[in-house]
Amino acid sequence: MLAILTLTWMVGVIFAILSGLHVYWVLGGTWGREAAIPHTGKDRLFEPGKIGTLVIALLLALAAWFVLELGGVVRVLFSLSLLSYGAWVLSILFMIRAVGDFRWVGFFKRKKGTTFAKWDSILFSPLCLFLTSATLIIMFLRTD
Repeated sequence: MLAILTLTWMVGVIFAILSGLHVYWVLGGTWGREAAIPHTGKDRLFEPGKIGTLVIALLLALAAWFVLELGGVVRVLFSLSLLSYGAWVLSILFMIRAVGDFRWVGFFKRKKGTTFAKWDSILFSPLCLFLTSATLIIMFLRTD
């Protein structure tokens, strides 16, 4: 089905781009970095290290590959049963991120008025919700 194949590629490419952005930051890039980390208005809530950022990059790359397998584009690493469980786990993780912690991140954050809060509201949280929905759609409509 062309629609599922297109959605699969879209989600896979999004995860790959996000992975590449994290690699860019590990290598010293600064574009987008200020908007990507929650802050109080004066201070960042945390300072991500290179190792942690690299781990996130690798996990996002794995998510890209996973979604491509889930949608049937490639078939190498994961069994069919692991694909179903993994799709649920990936969807739940991104849904939790979209909902947020009710303080700093997510749709229900209380902290507004920062660069991060702005981008979280217009891009990051909606993107997480899209990734959640798209992953579930791919899982339910894939053809094995």
